[in-house]
Amino acid sequence: MRIEGSITALATPFTAAGDVDLAAWKRLLDAQLAAGTQALVVAGSTGEAAALDDGEFEQLLSVAVTHVGGRVPVLAGTGMQSTARTVAQTRRAQACGANAALVVTPPYVRPTQAGLLVHFAHVAEQGGLPVVLYNVPSRTGSDLLPETVAQLRVHPQIVGIKEARAEPARMRDLVGLKDERFTVLSGDDPTAAAAMLDGADGVISVASNVIPRTFRRLCDAARGGDRAGTAAIEAGLPELLAFLAVEPNPIPVKALLAATGIGTGLRLPLLPLSPQHARTAATMATACASLEAAALAAPAQPHLAA
Repeated sequence: MRIEGSITALATPFTAAGDVDLAAWKRLLDAQLAAGTQALVVAGSTGEAAALDDGEFEQLLSVAVTHVGGRVPVLAGTGMQSTARTVAQTRRAQACGANAALVVTPPYVRPTQAGLLVHFAHVAEQGGLPVVLYNVPSRTGSDLLPETVAQLRVHPQIVGIKEARAEPARMRDLVGLKDERFTVLSGDDPTAAAAMLDGADGVISVASNVIPRTFRRLCDAARGGDRAGTAAIEAGLPELLAFLAVEPNPIPVKALLAATGIGTGLRLPLLPLSPQHARTAATMATACASLEAAALAAPAQPHLAA
């Protein structure tokens, strides 16, 4: 199993009463598969993992694994503040049938690089799943450095990294570590295409919740080295990507999903999109529909992956 290409960090849809909306969840899964998304992440930060109880985590993951039926890899977000809890959550994900664990650096506690090295090694050895490292210092307060990744990548159960830092130098350092077993994925939508043109294997995206077909085409073009094609697709994205950052993720993307009938609201302490952004949200919902229609009508790319 190789985790690469256009990967969606799925939002978790809720009903008006605040429960997990499994019917909407299945519609979201179906839309992703139909659009060519190549892997799915359940219960990451976009999925409001911190607001899910254990039963909801297991339900979402089990339904996704069953519904997808092996067509694409399903990753589970299992990173916690402690190593023991992360191992336990990873084992829970394994029992639900996940193909791999996406494990963020432990938030808030700010371990040293030596601590991160031991933490990820323990999770890889004891969690029962292949591990994709996840570095997002803006959320966790901890930065997993390339020299630490270089030590971790030799572990047979550590199969990749999602890097959310946007600096080209950081991505170049990590791309130098990739091989046939260890993949390097962007975790930053605005710079993902540049990262793939420079050799990254794909992106774990927020925007692909609402424009999955567009992001699949973007990934295929960039990974195929088609700079002109990549630029043409990217030209339609800046306003949408700016909107998705107007409030903390996943607030804006869930507003766009709600406009398509998938989910209602978020869980505290997150609130729905502020009223002053409602008009922009409506404009962006229309833009998403136009982007997806254009992607559907576009001719197949010669380097389109299976």
